Amino acid sequence: MEIIDGKKLSQSIKDEIKESVAQLKAEGKNIPHLAAILIGSDPASESYVRSKVRSCDYVGFESTLIRKDDSITEAELLDIVRELNENDDVDGFIVQLPLPKHIDEVKVTLAIDPKKDVDGFHPVNFGRMAQGLPCYLPATPYGILQMLDRYNIETSGKHVVVVGRSNIVGTPMSILLSRKAKVGNATVTLTHSRTKDLTAELLRADIVIAAIGIPEFISGDQIKEGAVIIDVGINRVEDESRKAGYRLVGDVEWDSVSPKASYITPVPGGVGPMTVTSLLMNTLKASAKEIYG
Repeated sequence: MEIIDGKKLSQSIKDEIKESVAQLKAEGKNIPHLAAILIGSDPASESYVRSKVRSCDYVGFESTLIRKDDSITEAELLDIVRELNENDDVDGFIVQLPLPKHIDEVKVTLAIDPKKDVDGFHPVNFGRMAQGLPCYLPATPYGILQMLDRYNIETSGKHVVVVGRSNIVGTPMSILLSRKAKVGNATVTLTHSRTKDLTAELLRADIVIAAIGIPEFISGDQIKEGAVIIDVGINRVEDESRKAGYRLVGDVEWDSVSPKASYITPVPGGVGPMTVTSLLMNTLKASAKEIYG
């Protein structure tokens, strides 16, 4: 069993980006600028945005953080989005989710200029992805593709089972791995809450991508020997033995699954760090006008 070290891989890619930015500076070219809008004080969102800002600083990007409390109106947020769309100094930006309940997340996503949608959530980028056209890939699936690629894990002809059909991870992952590409050409089964016999599906899988958001949902008796396990879940479970009173676990049960896996991502330190790094990769592309010219 080999651990897919997302933290180490993320650092390696950030070092590559840092070199690219240094080269841009040396040539007097545009330095990538990433902006983030953070509404309210959700702890997970705060932590994620802090990580983005630190990563920008490390690689040499310019970064802007726009913080607003959760009393902001939908109209006010849409005004901020419009201003960022029109700001030529900003190459890409993200609106950190979740948003307060009185704000329509779909309306906000649709308001983002696809050319600056470095989260890859806009339907234009999603549609381009589905057709195999150049686009900004959703950050977490992009990070997973990097893991599979850089660890030389073969996907062609393999049977992949994706657990969870969210628009952020599960659905795009199923599309990306089934299309004709270096990391692709797999036969993909997308499972969800209505799947009749999930265990039977999982036992056929050469690669499992677990993105269902339920702590330790998948156990070792549901995994065949030698399967590759990509655990996207980051779940808090109570643990009185820990100083914080909780510990982080994934969607798979590590103790029973890891002995059977050929490769597995840990939680934390697996997919999570790659998500932020993928955002930087998309921003670098936006700055270079690589996707939309």
